[in-house]
Amino acid sequence: MKISRRGVLKSAAAATALACLPGGAFAQERKFFGIATGGTGGTYYPLGGMLAQLISNKAELKDIKLSATAESGNASVANSKLLGRGEIESAFAAADILDSAYKGTGQFDGTPIKNIRAIGALYPETVQLVVRADSGINSFADLAGKSISSGSPGSGQWQLLGDLLEAHGMTRESVSEDLSSFSQSVEKIKDGNLDASLITAGAPTSSVTDLANGHEIKVVPLNGPAIAKLQQKQPYYVNTILPAGSYKGVDSDVETLAVRAIWATHADVPDDIIYAATKALYENTETLGKVHPKGKEVNIESALESVSIPVHPGAQRYYDEKGL
Repeated sequence: MKISRRGVLKSAAAATALACLPGGAFAQERKFFGIATGGTGGTYYPLGGMLAQLISNKAELKDIKLSATAESGNASVANSKLLGRGEIESAFAAADILDSAYKGTGQFDGTPIKNIRAIGALYPETVQLVVRADSGINSFADLAGKSISSGSPGSGQWQLLGDLLEAHGMTRESVSEDLSSFSQSVEKIKDGNLDASLITAGAPTSSVTDLANGHEIKVVPLNGPAIAKLQQKQPYYVNTILPAGSYKGVDSDVETLAVRAIWATHADVPDDIIYAATKALYENTETLGKVHPKGKEVNIESALESVSIPVHPGAQRYYDEKGL
């Protein structure tokens, strides 16, 4: 859904005036800090919710109390545009999409978003081509003439499907394209109304887990010469393994691709706000692992991996303190 928000970091009406307290202390001014995530069936949303709690509870600011909220949205491309318009304070997006947004390439051709800034890298997102076990689809090429969901037009997921089709010598006309969300697509697979869903998210992904718990599924490998061709065009996609046991019925390792998720913001968010939010995340990463296995992969050592856009000065100050 489209996120509709007020401007950047508007104060809560009840806290705009600072009131004197005994001992000369002052009440903290409350400011909102939004985190645009993705659909509720992916990984962005639950981790965003926990990150919002961390910021609300752990962010240390002298005269400001941050109230952070995670908001569902349409993921990488839409989130990048929200940041560009200053309609949200921060957002999750894939590294390749942020790179395209800043440079004005790909889906952002001719309209670079120069005000976006990186806060830090999060975790690798796994590309998962999910089908029913009895679908007869054993490779990407087997999708010819089949129906596949790729998410909203203009999304990073939609772009990935186009790149995969091109790498395999196919076009969008080679498949019957469905534009459902992750959750909607797995419901259609359950009902027999969709052959496949292309899902890029931290694995295990809740919507795929739900599908696997009630139906026999298969995650189709993405490897070979065609994938190597894709990687020449999109070097952010790296080879990875979806481990056996990630989902019920997936009993062997699956060769596929991954791209790192990045937490981003924009240049107009104050440095002290981003510094406090960055510190709250990377000094409480163990909490994220309690929400989702991918949360265990968030760490300060990889905070700048795959980051190709400028780092926000507030985040950079924290990294400088840590010697990164």
